[in-house]
Amino acid sequence: MVTPVRGFLLLLAFVFFAQPVYSLAGNPTWQDVVAKAKGQTVYFNGWGGSDAINDYVRWAGDEAKKRYGVEVKHVKVTDIGDVISRVLAEKSAGRTTGGTVDLIWINGENFRAMKEQGLLSAPFTDQLPNYAKVDIENKPTTLFDFTVPVDNLEAPWGMAQLVFMYDSAIVKVPPKNMKELLTFAKAHPGRVTYPAPPGFHGTTFVKQALLELADNTELLAQPVDDADFAKVTAPLWAYLDELHPYMWRSGRSFTASGSEMKQLFGDGEILISLSFNPNEASNAIASGELPESVRTYVHDGGTIGNTHFLAVVFNSSAKEGAMVFADFLLSPEAQARKADPAIWGDPTVLAMDKLSSDEKKLFDDIKQGAATLTPAELGRVRLEPHSSWVSALEKAWLSRYSK
Repeated sequence: MVTPVRGFLLLLAFVFFAQPVYSLAGNPTWQDVVAKAKGQTVYFNGWGGSDAINDYVRWAGDEAKKRYGVEVKHVKVTDIGDVISRVLAEKSAGRTTGGTVDLIWINGENFRAMKEQGLLSAPFTDQLPNYAKVDIENKPTTLFDFTVPVDNLEAPWGMAQLVFMYDSAIVKVPPKNMKELLTFAKAHPGRVTYPAPPGFHGTTFVKQALLELADNTELLAQPVDDADFAKVTAPLWAYLDELHPYMWRSGRSFTASGSEMKQLFGDGEILISLSFNPNEASNAIASGELPESVRTYVHDGGTIGNTHFLAVVFNSSAKEGAMVFADFLLSPEAQARKADPAIWGDPTVLAMDKLSSDEKKLFDDIKQGAATLTPAELGRVRLEPHSSWVSALEKAWLSRYSK
């Protein structure tokens, strides 16, 4: 899962209007793209904070080298916003080719910033053979990135959805919505918490609460400036004001991340944890981090989900190589390997009914853990609010609750 970052806001201070994207020369066939990609080196910039993910990218790069003659260099970063700022600096300096970034792992506000500032190459996903297998019908987040139309500017790579975890040996009936969570917290004081924004998991929890509690959720799909922020968010702050005194450490301090929250959960200090990877509980059970009695659940009205993507940068000198690598990462073979909890456990973007029997078998053969929900059990995926709500919510939360 991409760790969203906030560095994109710096970009807006430099450029005030959208720029055109940069395209491949002519109208090449896919065979032309593959032929030109041979011998190219692709600098793939993406989050490097997970050994499992880094190992997967290394495997995929080795396969791209063997099959297509494309060399993949994984540039491991912690803040994608820093990468975007570098790309913008190159554009401002007139560097329209020979850029330092070819393919980038992004979503959310980072995609919006790059799209608005013309930092992406021409629409390309409709040229990828494996894109035809993407489940655009049932997974709308493959077409809308935090409500911003993707417009074929980035290739969907993996899915994510907010899930909650509980220990079934201790908690018999977990809370299935935010109001039940408040009741649960009052019945178990000090045993519930959530990470602090602007940490990704904390912001996601706040957005989920807002979606469940807001009187008019349609306003959340619009830019935040088009709504009465104070009025729309009033139910959220009233809820958190009531919840915090019953939380871990009486809401006076918060964990900084989902991983820290999971550690508290594993140590038995709290009774509920959360993740944006539906396979995380099963993975943690397999690694011995969590007991075998842990199970996953979602709220009855659905939980926030999104897609993370791969995009080609406007001044890449290896556009064809980047496209070929992105297409391989969309292949059933690569998607099934990525979906395997023993490898990564990142849910696929592909539609099973668009695959051949042999391709589908790759997914059927994946051994899922006891704590992993089926697609039907995951239920409704709720779309993210417009990306402009992120910084506004974080700023307001920090103002109210940061010590």
